Amino acid sequence: MRAPIPLLGALALVGCTLIPDYEAPAPPVPEAFPAEAPGGASAEAPAAAALDWRDFLLDERLRAVVERALTGNRDLRLAALQVEQAAALLRIQRAGLTPSIGVQGAGQRSRLPEKMTESGEAETRAQYAVEIGFLSWEIDLFGRLRSLSAAALERYLATEEGERAVRSALVAATASSWLRLAADAESLRLAEATVAAQAATLDLVRASRDAGLASDLELRQAESQVEVARLARAEFAGALAVDRHALELLLGGPLGTELEPAGLDALAGTAEIAAGIPSEVLLARPDIRAAEHRLRAANADIGAARAAFFPRLALTAALGTLAPGVSDLFASGTRSWRVEPLAQTPIFAGGSLRANLRATEVEREIALASYERAIQTAFAEVADALVLATTLAEQRAAQDRLIAALEETLRLSEARYRAGIDGYLGVLVAQQALFQVQKASVQLRVAEQANRIQLYKALGGGA
Repeated sequence: MRAPIPLLGALALVGCTLIPDYEAPAPPVPEAFPAEAPGGASAEAPAAAALDWRDFLLDERLRAVVERALTGNRDLRLAALQVEQAAALLRIQRAGLTPSIGVQGAGQRSRLPEKMTESGEAETRAQYAVEIGFLSWEIDLFGRLRSLSAAALERYLATEEGERAVRSALVAATASSWLRLAADAESLRLAEATVAAQAATLDLVRASRDAGLASDLELRQAESQVEVARLARAEFAGALAVDRHALELLLGGPLGTELEPAGLDALAGTAEIAAGIPSEVLLARPDIRAAEHRLRAANADIGAARAAFFPRLALTAALGTLAPGVSDLFASGTRSWRVEPLAQTPIFAGGSLRANLRATEVEREIALASYERAIQTAFAEVADALVLATTLAEQRAAQDRLIAALEETLRLSEARYRAGIDGYLGVLVAQQALFQVQKASVQLRVAEQANRIQLYKALGGGA
């Protein structure tokens, strides 16, 4: 019994795997991102993946909101549990590489018929055994178990990176949702101020009509303008409630008034980040690293499928006692041992082994396509964010100039109306145009901040 076990152990240690050599695919994207926006990050700005989200988000309230989301969000909790599950499955798979030692007891009573005994009479025989050893340990000569263990490790690492991707997405989603809440709160304040201003104008037009200086048409136009402002106020009040519910879903609990966003002018904004080189930046994203780990796992599965074509060697070995009665099990002269090697080799399997190998090869091709698609998607996200950084800055500058021009237009229209030079229609048109542009300006300012957050996430930040 002593001689074969070390030999088999040595064979298990030196046995090779049949996993194909892995070569990382070249990123299927251009070598450079589109040019960054004018006035963008300086050359000393850090990469997004190297910048913690606490240093990227400069608003204290927003930091507190994100902290609460990372604590209470159920999607992130689910991702963490999936990592624990993958770790347990990895330990299970690795356990097959070593023999499992245990104790077993067995008993048997049987009747031998008359024809099977020397005395010609039926006999009842009993046999009891207690053994300690390992049962059916597969000697991994061709690396089947090690290939499966390597695949399980890569899947665990992919799940771990998946949790980091969920964390990055949660940081970005929470910050963007909080900004939308700030935008709708600002729009609601703008609508309320507009209602008050329009109501004051309506009182002025009504007084002018009563004095014979304005017509009923002008009065009805002023009334319609007040109702338009009230309609917008109700619209933003509903949007504000919906945004709050969406944010609280991310947080996993109520927001609290102390964490509500202040006015847009009081927001601290975000830190600068550098775009970097695609081949370096994109491969640092957790979702892309997860896709590559899944590709490596599929590659390892091919090794296990190849090993299935070769013989399997299993070994059962045990030491124990064997006696005709339970009371005699540990008496003198009952010691026993057994060694049961078992070799199995496939001869005909109906094509299932080749089909299984082909399935694993196709699975690797699927994983490769998914990996390349993840890189291309990431590149598109970064490229879009960089382009929007330029166009949004240009839009905001033009919007600010437009607001200034419309405010002056409204001032002049109201002055001419009060002086009796023009009718109320000019004031009405100027008020409508200014209100619409002011609403768009609020959304544009938030879109600019949200795009910076999206760029940070697209470059691998927040994980």
